Formats: sequence, C-alpha cells, structure tokens
Amino acid sequence: MEGPRLSGIGMTSARTRERLVQRLQEQGIKDRRVLDRIRTVPRHVFMDEALASRAYEDTALPIGHGQTISQPYVVARMTEALLAAEHPKTVLEIGTGCGYQTAVLSPLVEKIYTIERIGSLLGRARRTLRELRIRNVSFRHDDGHAGWVARAPFDGILLAAAPYAIPPSLFDQLGVGGRLIAPVGPEGRQELYCYIKGESRIERRSLGPVSFVPLLSGLQT
Repeated sequence: MEGPRLSGIGMTSARTRERLVQRLQEQGIKDRRVLDRIRTVPRHVFMDEALASRAYEDTALPIGHGQTISQPYVVARMTEALLAAEHPKTVLEIGTGCGYQTAVLSPLVEKIYTIERIGSLLGRARRTLRELRIRNVSFRHDDGHAGWVARAPFDGILLAAAPYAIPPSLFDQLGVGGRLIAPVGPEGRQELYCYIKGESRIERRSLGPVSFVPLLSGLQT
C-alpha cells in the first residue's frame, strides 16, 4: 500500500460515509462520539488501493498476512462498549492490524498502547497514523498474549483477534473498574464479550456473535 490517499472521488464522499453511519445507527450504535469518528476517519487509506472502493461498506476486508480490517459495525460496537466506562484514559490494544481501530479510538482517550505481532503490518499502521497526525499512540512489535506490563494498569483493553480464552495476564493488567472488550472462541463460534473488573470479581457481558481472526503467538517480520 502506498501512502494514505486523503482525498478521492466516490470513496471519500460525504454521502458514502453518511450511509455507513446511518446503517450503524440502525444496528443500534448510539454514541455520537463513535459515530462521528466512523464518519470522519478515512477508512480507505488503511487498505490496498484495489479494495479502497469498498472501504465504506459495512464489512471486513483483507489487509494481507491473513489479517483483516474489522467491519465498521464491530469497531463501533467495541469502541462504544469501552467508552461506557467512566473516563477511560489509557487503553491497551492487542492486534494493531492496519491501525483503523486505533484511529477511531485515538481522540476519545488520552493514550493508546498498541501491540502487533506482524512487523510489516505494524510499520504500515505507524506510517498511516502518522500521516493522519494521530500522535497519542505508542507501538510495540510483540506477542499480544503478554500484554504490556510496564504500562499497566490500563483503563481499557481491546482485543482485535480472538483467543480461545482471555490470557490471565491481560486481566492482571486491567485496572479496577476497567473494561476488557474481546472476541472469544474458535473460528465460526466466537462471541464478543465485555469484561468489567471489580474489586473482587470480573463481570462478563455478551455483546453478540462475531467473526475474527484467531489470536496467535509468536512474531513475524
């Protein structure tokens, strides 16, 4: 993918984006801050030019390396669930991917710490976010299962890939009152959950069925 295409015909039209926002509202997204970010973030710059004409469809699309840019509804749903916590300031994102979820969330929290196991994807996301002048993000090329202990505790944690079960280390890095939003389960049988950490227990709420790539271990260049 070449540098971000911050303008273009059709792909970036206000009408095209407004149709997507209207669809998300019809599916139950209510937070105006989230809807405004879906409207304003140029999703087409996060994918290869061959697919950019489909950027404002409500669907996941391939970004290479067996990974996808998440469906806008799912990005909005996860972001809305995270923001339901009281003033989340620091957020850990597991699975940077192309950086689209990062961009949607970035002005709504103070700081994002994002981890990606595929080095070339991380580099591309870093360049795209820099060109979009998003500066409150720290990047790390690492295995997401371990989280980012040195920056914990976090007010929120988002997983953009699905483990069979949440790694206990991530719950350890979530602050009391914080929310962890994650797809869980094997491919074809995944559920999106919101975990809320209390003083003595963790509450789990289902946000509905989803389909994500699996959370894998190990690093790639």
